[in-house]
Amino acid sequence: MKRKPITLLLLLLPAICLLGCRHGAKEDAFSIRVGVVSGPEYVIAQTAQRVAKEKYGLEVELVAFNDYIMPNTALFQKDIDVNVFQTLPFLEEQSAARGYRFVVVGNTFVYPMAAYSKQIKTLSELKEGSSVVIPNDATNVGRALLLLESAGLIRLKPGKGYTPRPIDIEENRLKLHILELEAPQLPRALDDRQVSLAVINNNFAAKAGLFLRDGVIVEDKDSPYVNLIVAREDNQDDEKVKLFVRSYQSEEVVATARKEFGEGAIPGW
Repeated sequence: MKRKPITLLLLLLPAICLLGCRHGAKEDAFSIRVGVVSGPEYVIAQTAQRVAKEKYGLEVELVAFNDYIMPNTALFQKDIDVNVFQTLPFLEEQSAARGYRFVVVGNTFVYPMAAYSKQIKTLSELKEGSSVVIPNDATNVGRALLLLESAGLIRLKPGKGYTPRPIDIEENRLKLHILELEAPQLPRALDDRQVSLAVINNNFAAKAGLFLRDGVIVEDKDSPYVNLIVAREDNQDDEKVKLFVRSYQSEEVVATARKEFGEGAIPGW
């Protein structure tokens, strides 16, 4: 008779475990993995993470990357559910080159690109034969060249859109030496006395303590390079994705962006 309670407990254990496992699976299922470039944009994403949890009960796991290639690789491989780091020209270039089938599910901010210097204060001080360094990824090469063209330093061949290359420079009146470097290395290049200008994306510039007010040349607020929230075709309609977009496009996130970038983060939605 004394063994009956033990037997009953043993019979109930599988059911108790099953209920517990289902409950845990349900909680785990309402989460999302988001790829973000490290630095100030990661801090902004942390605010979206908090908003998602407080307003929608959505658990957001942020995955930090230090370059512009791996976030899309991870999204393609389903290691993350969405990423937040790229512009449409970059997305289109990467999709064409790598066969990605991604979908834009929301806009974030425009982070204006700028050219910085520790050697000159104004463009009038730029000498013939000066060295200018720009990002080496396909989209930001074009973006940097367009910025240099807007300042009258070069003229590009017509019809190149948002993706010109150095070979497309039609006129270079100062015979500038335009060199390409990986984006994270550009702030350090400013310490090279041979470098007169470095064209740097806002996130890497801010991480190095550079702000738009320090720029010798700065993109204006009408830049088409708004950053995007990107998902795959197979998960673009997931409720978790929609709630994350809503969390990111919130006043709380705008406030954090202004704290991190000042006027250098312009809401794009």
